[in-house]
Amino acid sequence: MTLSVVILTRNEEKHIRDCLASVREFADELLVLDSSSPDRTVEIARECGARVEQRAFDNYAAQRNAAIELARGEWIFFMDADERATPELGKEILESVHRPSSVVGFWVARRNIIFGKEIKHTGWSPDYQPRVLKKGFGKFDPTRHVHELLVWEGRAGVLKAALIHYNYDSLTQFRAKQIAYTRYEAQVWFGEGKRARVRGFIGQPLREIWRRYIILEGWKDGAHGFWLSALMAYYAFVRQKMFWEMHRKHRV
Repeated sequence: MTLSVVILTRNEEKHIRDCLASVREFADELLVLDSSSPDRTVEIARECGARVEQRAFDNYAAQRNAAIELARGEWIFFMDADERATPELGKEILESVHRPSSVVGFWVARRNIIFGKEIKHTGWSPDYQPRVLKKGFGKFDPTRHVHELLVWEGRAGVLKAALIHYNYDSLTQFRAKQIAYTRYEAQVWFGEGKRARVRGFIGQPLREIWRRYIILEGWKDGAHGFWLSALMAYYAFVRQKMFWEMHRKHRV
């Protein structure tokens, strides 16, 4: 069995070298699907022995599906540039794909490092992602443009070893990602015909901070848990505001 490690990139010169180094020992192919990065991402990837292909970015699901077609391995392991595979995970992946089985893919747990600390609660753990796929036995749902959903054509298993995810280094990076996510979620709500209600400006943030800090035990993450819960409550308000404005413009 051959294994392709696939990484989608756009301006990832900060992360790509360490990401590739973490998988080099167990990958048969290193494939970087880049979206015309103007920085040194492509140069560094090639220095590290990766095959680099280019594709204009439209959405993450389409990008991952294109990468599936480009990969030469019988099995594919998807990674993000800000993730690192541990030796334990590499060993478990190889053992799993070489073991005779009807399983066509695997979920992998991520350990999320946010603002320099591993977040073990607050909605970031456990964080299982569909990352290992037998080629020809699954595609990403084209209607899910972010938070992609892999549709398996067979049975999927769960790996024990974790993937380390250096999720957010700074508040600026956090804000940029959350604005993109909240805008997408507001567009989905609007497309589904949901109603924008005034009470949502209060209810949505309150539910979010209660869910993250109390139900998902954010308090166990200390100050990080509190501030992350508060930030996510704020972006619940931002999402409601975007949703409201979409309805207002539609009525004009």
